[in-house]
Amino acid sequence: MAEYVVEFGKDGRRVEPDGRLDAAAFHRNHEPIRKALAPFLRGKSGDVLEAGSGTGQHVIEFARDNPDLVWWPSDLNDQHLTSIAAWRAHAQLPNVRAPLRIDLSDPAWCAAMSDGSGPGPLLAVFCANVVHIAPWRVAEGLFAGAARYLRPDGRLFLYGPFKRDGRHTALSNAVFDTSLREANAEWGVRDLEDLQGLAERVGLTLVETIEMPANNLLLGFARSPRD
Repeated sequence: MAEYVVEFGKDGRRVEPDGRLDAAAFHRNHEPIRKALAPFLRGKSGDVLEAGSGTGQHVIEFARDNPDLVWWPSDLNDQHLTSIAAWRAHAQLPNVRAPLRIDLSDPAWCAAMSDGSGPGPLLAVFCANVVHIAPWRVAEGLFAGAARYLRPDGRLFLYGPFKRDGRHTALSNAVFDTSLREANAEWGVRDLEDLQGLAERVGLTLVETIEMPANNLLLGFARSPRD
């Protein structure tokens, strides 16, 4: 059964003296995710925001692989924000910005874009392993904000386990879903059809579904073509 971590630093893994946290999942999935994102990101420039960066390890890895893009990590949890800042200081990459405090349940979650202290219109929003360990209003806010902040050619990428047509894609995902709902009735593996409905309501369309290891998917949403 898959494991989930709501708050890194309280999962029994080592915390470095500077506050850097380590996510076991990062070591398993960062390379497949990097390869899946590469065809869209390659050769482009602009700002990319990671929504719910957790430890901060993914954004550092992706920034190292895409030096022409400016990466903006974000989270709401204080210990996660400390870890992200520490990984940024440790990596010393010029294209990683200081972490933003973002509450995805607010459709206007990137206030820093309005006051000039944050990114410009976003080439991409990347969000991994968040919507199944959060209330549905977080998914609603994520999509509404992405529709607000993405540039015309932008893309929202969502990574994690998902159901298709109300059915789990693997027995392990079904067991995982049960464990999530037992922990919190507002959590659970989300259905692809429900996410498509969210997207359509804010003017986004599912344009790619990439099969990933361990029964996960990477979903890509783009602006819907105008009639």
